Amino acid sequence: MTQWEKMMAGEMYDAADPELAELRRRAKELCHQLNHTLDGGERQSLLQELLGRCGDDPWVEPDFHCDYGCNIRVGHRFYANHNCVFLDVCPIEIGDDCLFGPGAMVLTAAHPLDPAQRRAGLEFGKPVFIGDNVWVGAGAILNPGVTVGSNAVIASGAVVTKDVPAGCIVAGVPAKVIRRL
Repeated sequence: MTQWEKMMAGEMYDAADPELAELRRRAKELCHQLNHTLDGGERQSLLQELLGRCGDDPWVEPDFHCDYGCNIRVGHRFYANHNCVFLDVCPIEIGDDCLFGPGAMVLTAAHPLDPAQRRAGLEFGKPVFIGDNVWVGAGAILNPGVTVGSNAVIASGAVVTKDVPAGCIVAGVPAKVIRRL
């Protein structure tokens, strides 16, 4: 298997692989362009090129950062406020009408517990799935492998380490259900 195939399968892979490094470089270049233009048409075009799938009417405020971009799939009317970070070593699937507050993070990248494996540059990932009509508050962090059900609200500053049921508000570190909507 190539390092890309290992990465996409959620297996340990070498992040220093030249193919992966080139894909990350391309994504950084597109993010740089996206972060340095306010022209709506150009921003839409750059998002279409950067993301793996992009529904109608997406908007991403500067600055936005990701690892590959091609593993991010967003639905219609997606909005990400300033300084969002999406580390997409595995798929990030986001439904329609989702909103992300400033500084929100979606992380699929993870590192082994064994320090020798970390020193060797090995890592792995787990996909993140987000349903429709989800609001992710400012500074919230969604960790690798979580699923967020439709119509959920992730409170500002929450750290999501487990799946979030549909129609719930979660808050805290680690995030817990505080109310059903």
